[in-house]
Amino acid sequence: MQNHYPLWKNLLVLIVFAVSTIYALPNLYGDDPSVQVASTRSTKLAQEQANKIESDLKASGLNIKQFEFNNGQVLARFNSTDDQLKAADLLRDQLSDEYNVALNLAPTTPPWLRALGAKAMYLGLDLRGGVHFLMEVDMDAAVKQAEDRYTDDVRLALRNEKIRYQSVAKDSGFIKVKLSSADDKPALLKLLGKDFRALEVTEPSEQDQVWLKLSEKDVRETKKFAVAQNMTTLRNRVNELGVAEPVIQQQGEKHIVVQLPGVQDTTRAKEILGTTATLEYRLVDVEHDVQQAVEGHVPVGSRLYYERNGNPILLDRRVIVTGDQIVDSSSGVDQDGRPSVNISLNGVGAAKMGKLTQANIGKPMAVVFIEYKVETKTVNGQKVRHKEKVEKVINVATIQGVFSHRFQTTGLDSPQEARNLSLLLRAGALVAPIDIVEERTVGPSLGQENIGKGVNSNVYGFIAVAFFMIAYYRLFGLFSIVALSMNVLMLVAVLSLLQATLTLPGMAGIALTVGMAIDANVLINERIREELRIGMSPGAAIYAGYERAFATILDSNITTLIAGIALFTLGSGPIRGFALVLCIGILTSMFSAVVVSRALVNLAYGGQRQLDKLAI
Repeated sequence: MQNHYPLWKNLLVLIVFAVSTIYALPNLYGDDPSVQVASTRSTKLAQEQANKIESDLKASGLNIKQFEFNNGQVLARFNSTDDQLKAADLLRDQLSDEYNVALNLAPTTPPWLRALGAKAMYLGLDLRGGVHFLMEVDMDAAVKQAEDRYTDDVRLALRNEKIRYQSVAKDSGFIKVKLSSADDKPALLKLLGKDFRALEVTEPSEQDQVWLKLSEKDVRETKKFAVAQNMTTLRNRVNELGVAEPVIQQQGEKHIVVQLPGVQDTTRAKEILGTTATLEYRLVDVEHDVQQAVEGHVPVGSRLYYERNGNPILLDRRVIVTGDQIVDSSSGVDQDGRPSVNISLNGVGAAKMGKLTQANIGKPMAVVFIEYKVETKTVNGQKVRHKEKVEKVINVATIQGVFSHRFQTTGLDSPQEARNLSLLLRAGALVAPIDIVEERTVGPSLGQENIGKGVNSNVYGFIAVAFFMIAYYRLFGLFSIVALSMNVLMLVAVLSLLQATLTLPGMAGIALTVGMAIDANVLINERIREELRIGMSPGAAIYAGYERAFATILDSNITTLIAGIALFTLGSGPIRGFALVLCIGILTSMFSAVVVSRALVNLAYGGQRQLDKLAI
C-alpha cells in the first residue's frame, strides 16, 4: 500500500486539473478589432442612436462581426483591423463632438467562462501593441504653485493672529509682506518661526517689510513630490478607466514613462491619461454684478470665470482647497434623492474647509477645473511649444452646514455626472502640469510577431524535452511529460487568475520553467534507477525514489525561489515580469513533479501485487 494515494489526494489532483483548465482556457480566445462609441455628455446613448450607428456601418459596406449595445455604449466588432480603422474614420466624420469614438480590442471569451471570473492574461506592450508616452513634469509650475499656497497661508495666518498688513504678494521670487506698522514686525517674525520654518526670512531696509522665500531644500522636496504625486495620479486615472496593467515609471528627475498596452489610438490614450489639470474650490462672489465684470469691471478680490454652458460667474480669488488635498470621493444621492459626490479631505484641507464653511453657510461654492493645453506651432520655421491655461467651473453647490474632513457636493445634473466627477476627484489632480514630449505607437502586428516567436520557442523547447524524456526514461518519461504539461497549465491559470501582464521576458520565464521543472523528474527517475541497481524491489524503488529525492528537489527549488524573489523585489519592469513567472513556475513545478507524477505512477503500478520490472 506504499504506492497508493488516499482518495483525497487523487481528488485534489483532478480538482486542480479541472480548475487550471477552466482558468487557462480564456487565453486560447483572441481579441476582436472593435470600435467603441460613447457619449461625452452626462447622458448615455439611446437605442435609436445605436440603431442609426449600426445602419450607417452596414450602409458603408463594412462587414460587422457583431454589434453590441450595453449600458449606453456601442461596441462594434470586426474581422480585421482594416475594417476597424475604416469604421472609426466613418463614425468620426458622421458623429458630432458629443460622441467619443475609440479603437478597442474586445475579448472573445465565451459568456460562461466570464461568468466564472475566467479572464485571459494581460499582454504587455511588446506583445499586444499599444502606446508609449514620455511625459515631462513642469517643475517651475510646481514651485510656483507652492509659492501661491504659501502666499495664501501667510495671508490667512496674519488675519488669524490679527497682525495688520497692507499687502502680501509675490515679487521677483519673494513673498513680500508689507505691514501696516513696523511695530508688528516682532509678532510677524514669531509667527514665521513657529508655523513657516520652511521659508527663508529676509529683512530689507524697509522696517515695515519682511521678504520670504522657499529654501533650496523645500524647492527640491516640492519638485520631488510633484513627480511622485503625478505618477500616483496618472496611475489612478488609468486604473479607474480600466486600462489593463499600465506601466508608469519615473525616468530621471522630471520625466515619467507611461505605457498603455492594448490601446491602439494615441488620441484616445491621451484622453485616458486625462488632461493635465488641477482642481480648486472657491467661494462664489454673490455681492457684485457679474455683467459689470464681463464688461471689464472685475471687483477687487474676485475673478471672472465661465461655466461649462458658457455663463459667466464671479469667484473669490482665495482658494479654499485644491485637488491634491482630496484623499477620497464616491458618488451617491443626498437626502432628497439628488445626485451627489461625497468627498474626504486630508488634515490641511479639512482645517481650511472647516474655517471657511463656518463663516459662509448658505453661500455657493464652486469647483474650478484648470486645464493646461500644450500646442506646437511653427514660428519662423521652428516648432515652438505653446502652453495655454484654460479655467472653467464644472460644478456649483450650496454650503448647507459646517464641514471639514467630509462633505457632500450637490447640484449635479445626473448620476453619470456625479460618477465622472467622483472618478476625477478620487484619481486626484495633477500637482503640476505635464507635457507629452515623446509618443510612440507599437502596432498590433509587431506584437503578434513577438507572440508567435515566443510561443514557438516554448513549443519547440517542450517538444525537445518530451522527446528526450520519453526516449531515455520510457513510460516514466511519459509520466514526467504529462506532469510537465499540467505544470504549464497551472502556471498559465495562476497568471490568468492574478491578471498578470505577460511580456517577452515573461515568455522567457515560461521557457525556463519548462526546463527547470523537468529537472525534478530527472532526479526522481534517476533515484528510482539507483534503488533498482542495488537490488530493491520495483515497488520499494518507486517509494524510495520519490521519498529520497524530495529533499534535493526542495533544496534546489528554494534556492532558485530566493533568487526569483530578490529579482522581483529589487528589479523593475521586464525583470519583475520575468521574476514573477519564474517564482510561480517553481511552485507549480514542485506540485506537478512530486504530486502529479506520483499519482500517475501509483495508478500504473500501485495496483500490481507482483511487480517484476519497471519501464524506466
